[in-house]
Amino acid sequence: MNNDEVKQKVDSVAGPIQRNYQSLIQQLRDQHAVGVAVAVNGEMVWADIFASTNLLEKYWPKLVRSYAAEAVVTRTVVTRTKDREADIKQAQDFLDHLDGRHETVDSEPGLYRHTEIAGDGFRAFELTSLLPKTGFDLHVAKMAE
Repeated sequence: MNNDEVKQKVDSVAGPIQRNYQSLIQQLRDQHAVGVAVAVNGEMVWADIFASTNLLEKYWPKLVRSYAAEAVVTRTVVTRTKDREADIKQAQDFLDHLDGRHETVDSEPGLYRHTEIAGDGFRAFELTSLLPKTGFDLHVAKMAE
């Protein structure tokens, strides 16, 4: 993001989404959405799932810029085929495969557990609350490599 050309490209992708922020957040809230799955050129590249709609709403502005940067910087391969669209099945398949080759866990007993997963073609992390009477995931993110 320190490169002006990259920043301009990211702004061109993220700008329209950020300008429609209130409309998009309202749609997500109305659907009780707790996450998003992102595809670029029909390929699933990222997913973020939160414990609540409020958490998704709080992180949405930063997420949009991250997704735009992913689309601009690492997914610029132009295919000769017609633009493809991802569907719900592809998104669910992407989310269903979190088994990795390597896991690293960092924990603060009684507070949180942070798990990083490296798998074939992806990286993921899970942030789990360990506060009393919780034990649920606060945020799960998966990114294609």
